[in-house]
Amino acid sequence: MKLLILDRDGVINLDSDHYIKSVAEWIPLESSLDAIARLTQAGWTVAVATNQSGIGRGYYGWDELQAMHERLDELLAQRGSRIAHIEICPHAPDEGCECRKPAPGMLNAILRRYGVPAHEVFFVGDKNEDVECALAAGCKPVLVRTGKGERSLLKGGLPADLPVFADLAAFTAWLLQHHV
Repeated sequence: MKLLILDRDGVINLDSDHYIKSVAEWIPLESSLDAIARLTQAGWTVAVATNQSGIGRGYYGWDELQAMHERLDELLAQRGSRIAHIEICPHAPDEGCECRKPAPGMLNAILRRYGVPAHEVFFVGDKNEDVECALAAGCKPVLVRTGKGERSLLKGGLPADLPVFADLAAFTAWLLQHHV
């Protein structure tokens, strides 16, 4: 099985420093939706690991989050594609859970679910925490410049050999060329 794990906000949809709290605020990146369709049509299983501390902070509830993911499902279905699984951490940063990135809990859960060795799996994110999470789980980290990607590059502290792509579409083009 060819498994790829994506962060959500900043990779699949626009991100916000004020949280994405409703379907109206959830704005997909069309090129990312097209990239996910290309991946699934090429035989890749695509999963998502997403911190959603807005739930733990009381900014929005499970119903709003579910509505956002249903919208994602609708848009991907129109492209003949889908997300196989979404792993969610609803906890606020101070709750000390094992699932909130940069902790590897969500990635480990996805890896167990699909039985794929971590070293074979790319995790695409836009934040330093995503890279740290991938490394902690033993996955291959990739950073995209969308979302908070540029800010993460300026922040520094990233591995010198970290693959960086303009967006998910650019990474997908590279992946499909090099890892068929």
